[in-house]
Amino acid sequence: MDPLLLFKALILGIVEGLTEFLPISSTGHLILVGDLLDFNDNWGKAFEIIIQFGAILAVCWEYRKRLMNVTNTVFTSRQSQKFVLHIIIACLPAMGLGLVFGKFIKAHLFSPIPVAIAFIVGALIIFWAEYRQTRSSTVKRINSIDQLTALDALKVGLAQCAALIPGTSRSGATIIGGLLFGLSRKAAAEFSFFLAIPVMFAATLLDVVKNRDAFAAADMPIFATGFVVSFVSALLVIRALMKFISKHDFTVFAWYRIGFGGFILLTAAMGWINWSA
Repeated sequence: MDPLLLFKALILGIVEGLTEFLPISSTGHLILVGDLLDFNDNWGKAFEIIIQFGAILAVCWEYRKRLMNVTNTVFTSRQSQKFVLHIIIACLPAMGLGLVFGKFIKAHLFSPIPVAIAFIVGALIIFWAEYRQTRSSTVKRINSIDQLTALDALKVGLAQCAALIPGTSRSGATIIGGLLFGLSRKAAAEFSFFLAIPVMFAATLLDVVKNRDAFAAADMPIFATGFVVSFVSALLVIRALMKFISKHDFTVFAWYRIGFGGFILLTAAMGWINWSA
């Protein structure tokens, strides 16, 4: 096993796990870190599919009791049926737009500078959402995902469409969209986690089909390393985030986005790092 390749696998697995469910864009980080590590070729794209799958399974594991209950009662429980229906409704807008504009977005926006700009724009939206939270005189009406209506789910699904732009963050779009539409931080975060499962499974399956020639049995040890690291780090982040938002808001992530995006733009403008186009 190539030690350098193993090191890159560890780094990217950690990056995926740490960023997938925070409002800071895992895709944006993978593009930037992959660019620095010279890991953005077709083989690197195949590797990203594997570590993304590890992050998905982390959500499934953390919420396995809820998912198993829904699976076992979907034909008998009205609540379980509503849960599934709302997930489907929220998934449809982004999946539809992704199929139509996916190739265009990957061809023109999957590079460091557009990602950096999206980081900063996303930060400003987070500040705005949190400002509305503190200034609003109305009581949050949705404290649990079981209180969601079909219209609420559709609104969050429409917000998720913004995440098609790399650097925006799927988690950020759904969580902040949820806040703007009346969800509590806990409800918005949990719905974002559940929404990630079908969206990421579908995206992963599509990428596997498209990049199937890049997979080889000899690469399995490297893929396995990235998968395990991504799973563990994502699981830790999910648990930490739910504890964090019980006492804090999301502005710290906005400041991080501004700092990180500004760093990319500064280093590019000064010529300190030759980010690839």
